[in-house]
Amino acid sequence: MKQLLLYILLLTTISLTASFSVVAGEKVSFNKEWKFIKETSTLDYKTVSNLSFDATNWEAVTLPHTANIEPLVVNNQWQGIAWYRKTFSFDETKKDKKFFVEFEGAMNSAEVWVNGQFVKKHIGGYLPFVFDISPYITFGKENCIVVRLDNNDSAVTGPKPLKILDFNTFGGLYRNAWLMIKEPLHITNAILENKVAGGGIFVTYPEVSDKKAVIAIQTDIKNQYNSSKNITIVQELRFKNKLVSRIKSELILVKSNESHTSQQSITLKNPKLWNTNTPHLYTLITKVMDGKKSIDKEVTKIGIKHIGFAGRDFYLNGEKRYLRGVNRHQEYPYIGYALSKNAEVRDAIKIKNAGFDVVRLSHYPHSPSFMDACDSLGLLTLDAILGWQYYKPTTEFRNQIFQTARDLIRRDRNHASVIAWEVSLNETKMPLEFRQKLSTIAHEEYPTKQSFSAGWMNEGYDIYLQARQHRILHPEAREEWKGPYFVSEYGDWEYYSKNAGLNQHQLDKTTRYETSSRQARGFGEKRLLMQAYNVQEALNDNLSTEAFGDGYWVMFDYNRGYHDDLELSGISDLFRIEKFAYYFYQSQRTPTKQIPVTLKIASYWTDKSPLSVKVYSNCDEVAFYLNNKLVAKQKPDQDKKAINLPHPPFTFQLNKFEKGTLKAIGYIDGKVVETAIVKTPESVDHLVIEIDESEVPLAKNTKDVVFAYIKVVDKNGTLVPNYNKEIELKIKGNISLMNKNGIITEAGIGTAVLQFQSLKEGLQLQATSDNGRLKGSYQLDVK
Repeated sequence: MKQLLLYILLLTTISLTASFSVVAGEKVSFNKEWKFIKETSTLDYKTVSNLSFDATNWEAVTLPHTANIEPLVVNNQWQGIAWYRKTFSFDETKKDKKFFVEFEGAMNSAEVWVNGQFVKKHIGGYLPFVFDISPYITFGKENCIVVRLDNNDSAVTGPKPLKILDFNTFGGLYRNAWLMIKEPLHITNAILENKVAGGGIFVTYPEVSDKKAVIAIQTDIKNQYNSSKNITIVQELRFKNKLVSRIKSELILVKSNESHTSQQSITLKNPKLWNTNTPHLYTLITKVMDGKKSIDKEVTKIGIKHIGFAGRDFYLNGEKRYLRGVNRHQEYPYIGYALSKNAEVRDAIKIKNAGFDVVRLSHYPHSPSFMDACDSLGLLTLDAILGWQYYKPTTEFRNQIFQTARDLIRRDRNHASVIAWEVSLNETKMPLEFRQKLSTIAHEEYPTKQSFSAGWMNEGYDIYLQARQHRILHPEAREEWKGPYFVSEYGDWEYYSKNAGLNQHQLDKTTRYETSSRQARGFGEKRLLMQAYNVQEALNDNLSTEAFGDGYWVMFDYNRGYHDDLELSGISDLFRIEKFAYYFYQSQRTPTKQIPVTLKIASYWTDKSPLSVKVYSNCDEVAFYLNNKLVAKQKPDQDKKAINLPHPPFTFQLNKFEKGTLKAIGYIDGKVVETAIVKTPESVDHLVIEIDESEVPLAKNTKDVVFAYIKVVDKNGTLVPNYNKEIELKIKGNISLMNKNGIITEAGIGTAVLQFQSLKEGLQLQATSDNGRLKGSYQLDVK
């Protein structure tokens, strides 16, 4: 966790650097002071780019920004043309510098003009694009950058049209923008250079053990001076801010308007290896030196690890591992993809705390902030290109997919968390030669023995990703495959669809829905327990196969472009509130110094609660009490649906409901290690407001988005889960409430989505419900 706090501090430091008065080699935020409008009548770039253009009726926005605030259930997502406009200036002293702009994500087709001159067109909304604005800017005067976005369905990028798509793509400049200021001789950008396995900094690990590690560092330099230059490249490796190695190249001659790629290596004795429990990160500082002067610098966080397979078994740093994982969609309620950096980190923490060691980034590249968080937390990633049930046999489409595969790897190749490149169009029938080309690209772009391609079809890739429902329906596909095998999705569709291979076709629609894994928190304990039982059964089944890991579908509930309801198979809801299944997964971890004990009573204990009470725990033994009377002290369940689990749940049978207190006491090796209590809720009394920081403090001076959970409780502070009325919220401070549909409680909790640019004025919340009878408040003072 200390490493995470250092990472968060780094985020804050970067975010505070907003001035353009910086030295060459710096990367500063380009997020603030944009103007935005959705096109209702045709706009012309020449008019919008003109410095005299009146944009007073455009909305002032800060990135990340969504093009449209959507309702909670998004079945008619806005699509159209959106414009962003920003003015900026540089003083005359910067004339000899080079200026580059990077957009981390722009949905979906972007065109850029600077001072009325066309600069770049980029297609694809999930990967960054970078462009040189140096030829277009003037110094000592105001400049104007204009971006036109089109998020309509695209036959070139896919996936299939939104009206039949199983997720939403949203819109806007929804990730960060950066301004990079460089000397004419500088370290290049891998995306901009578009070189195979080249450009920028590329770090690989030819030799890794706990005794010795060899770190190979490739640095790409470009000289845009009018004359040749002699430089040296210095590599400094730090661990927890302590210098552990420093190397310097020989003198390098870089000719005018040419590039040079330098190869260096550092050998470490007794390296701190990166793994899921101790995600040690080193800081690599690459400096380009002109004599004693540093003219460019890049900072790269790296983790030293070795991944490989022996047959079908996966090994991390020589240790055989089963990777328990989950899929994630990156959306937030109302604001779509426009998460703050801190929100991305909070999501990663929630996934890690749920007991997962790997996350499949379905079905597109997730943000750099999320990738950084995975590196810091020890979350492995299956890194995916965009693709879902869509293939077009045109040169334009195929080349677009090939390029996105290259750009994905160039963006993420230095991340410690990546174990495989899912260069596959998910659930899409692709020609074999197309699959083979994508796999070849993965190996070209990451040409080491630790490079693995992955795809959902059983030919053409290094790793076969198969959903459990496909395994049930088509066992021959798995039987034919002899390589590494990963269960990419499970626990949802096989319990929901009529044609997923189980017995749903024999059930009426109501029963099928009630026994599926798609359960809202408001559906009640019985149905939430059904979801938890489904995932238990499915995980137990996965553990009987030769798979080296799996990914439950899905971590958080999410929207589907075509459907009138949320997809509810998440083990947390769209507001990131846990369901019972969350604690089942959390209990599958064996307690260590790093991993805490889990002890969760899956009951609200009301007169409607099931009398068969589940306790999710990683303890050896649990004693269960009702009103301080021992019901039983027992070992975990040992039925056929639990036999393969590391830590099966405990089931306690009660004869009748008796108002009062349930208590579970957890034992490990005969010693008490944890106690859990659930009390019968009494009548509603007041509201309690909790801010979901998830170990990440609210950003004080930069944009952030956070959930405020408004809990309806009795006089003892016990949640009242059957309350479902609307909540009114008054806010004091420079805070925006993003809830388009108001705040409705579900299972006793209403959630406000709060977005802010700064907390300089503090934060005050006043919540009321039931015509003002229920009240609650929250106050945060910022000094």
